[in-house]
Amino acid sequence: MFSTKAIKIFQQSIDNYHILDTLTQPLNNPYPSSEIDHLIYKKNWIDTIQWHLEDIIRDPKITPEKALGIKRKIDASNQERTDLVEYIDSYFLNLFKDVTPHKDATINSESPAWAIDRLSILELKIYHMREETERKNTTDSHRNTCENKLKILLEQRKDLSTAIDTLLNDIKEGRKYMKVYKQMKMYNDETLNPVLYNG
Repeated sequence: MFSTKAIKIFQQSIDNYHILDTLTQPLNNPYPSSEIDHLIYKKNWIDTIQWHLEDIIRDPKITPEKALGIKRKIDASNQERTDLVEYIDSYFLNLFKDVTPHKDATINSESPAWAIDRLSILELKIYHMREETERKNTTDSHRNTCENKLKILLEQRKDLSTAIDTLLNDIKEGRKYMKVYKQMKMYNDETLNPVLYNG
């Protein structure tokens, strides 16, 4: 199952990041660039870096200058994340290019790669929620609350994994078909954002 493999790669990425737990550490992708595993690992690494940037920017004592710098990093990260999702969808488009959809085949509201994107974020939630269940400098009540939240996240992982694998199998068997729209984000494009092209 593709989701099982993806989860293992996400966990590997998250664990590797937390060895040093620093935003400036290099990405040492263990997978060849020609493999889908390379994109899956890189995707989660970007998500992991962004997770920690989102934590830092919420520091109530952060200076405006530092906050702006981090906001710019988050914007760049979001663009890179979107690009990677599109690369992953391109992999699936190529994988299923010879499949002839059934006449009554339907399109899914979400492409495989965007569902995998949600699975990557979910794995980060599971990792950090599990950390909270083991945190010593807090109350039993907090740990218990986090334990209950962790159970829900693990159930979500199971449901989302099943949905992803079902979707991929449906595309493979011709019951569903893929149609991928590029995100066409406008705010990063100096020809489409009026603040940029009028500035």
